[in-house]
Amino acid sequence: MNVSRLGFGSWAVSGSGWRFGWGPTDDTESIATIRHAIDSGVNWIDTAPAYGLGHAEELVGKAVAALPEAERPYLFTKVGLVWDPREPQAAPRRIMRPDSVRREVEDSLRRLGVERIDLYQVHWPDTGESLEYVGEGGGAVSANATPLEEYWQVMAELKAEGKVRAIGLSNHSPEQLAAAERIAHVDAIQPPFSALNRSAAAEVAWAHAHGTGVIAYSPLQSGLLTGAFSAERAASLPADDWRASHRDFTTGLAAGLQAVDALRPVAERHGANLAEVALAWVLAWPGVTGAIVGARRPGQVDGWIGAGSVRLTAADLAEIAAALTASGAGTGPVRP
Repeated sequence: MNVSRLGFGSWAVSGSGWRFGWGPTDDTESIATIRHAIDSGVNWIDTAPAYGLGHAEELVGKAVAALPEAERPYLFTKVGLVWDPREPQAAPRRIMRPDSVRREVEDSLRRLGVERIDLYQVHWPDTGESLEYVGEGGGAVSANATPLEEYWQVMAELKAEGKVRAIGLSNHSPEQLAAAERIAHVDAIQPPFSALNRSAAAEVAWAHAHGTGVIAYSPLQSGLLTGAFSAERAASLPADDWRASHRDFTTGLAAGLQAVDALRPVAERHGANLAEVALAWVLAWPGVTGAIVGARRPGQVDGWIGAGSVRLTAADLAEIAAALTASGAGTGPVRP
């Protein structure tokens, strides 16, 4: 698949009423936003059943249904976060049992309105337990958790059967990626990666060495790196926006805003905005194929669509690295 450097992420348009929602959204506006991204050159959409408890996949399906076959974007979705419809506010559980995977793929195909998913990704390693906090890969592991070797074999079978075109892993460590690769090639990985969250640099390096694509999620750190946030705005986030209680927008906000300010001179030199520079930083890493960027309104797409043409110089990267070190924001290497 020849993918554009930026892809549309549907998490933010998934609506409210579930554990990790972004507050209320308007479905008509969300569909218009997805179509505007496609019209602007984005040729892939990343979604997941857990986003809005099926709602995001349904929205994506509606957005692309009316498009001619030749104009339809690639559709990427995930598997492994299972919710109880009786308790929509409860955290979904990380489950990758073979029977559950096969049920989920059929549900996603139906919601998306397609006969084959272009990239099917394991959302999180199976623990059998709940995903309690966005971005956290640890936590308890149930005795009933499905081993990676077992669930990756099922993913390979789905590819061989033609249910999916490619298979990938999201939020998996280099050791887990290596274990999966011994069973079937890991076509792509989806790690969290941004100037403020560099902890997946080792996963990116592993992928680069193994011919595996990398699509980075949260490259704008859930909106923080757009420059649109202040302490006042963070404090005014609605209670049903998951960011309201996340450390990036509470205890870690000051360090994040300091790093954002350091991007401003670089943006001015390139005639770009902060979002475009932050995305260009992610795209500058060897091995990164593309970045997933969200939007809730068409105009927000216009604010980041130009990032693919921003080329950061060695001096730019050094300046950003120094600023990240000084701010103390995030962990991991500060430059490619």
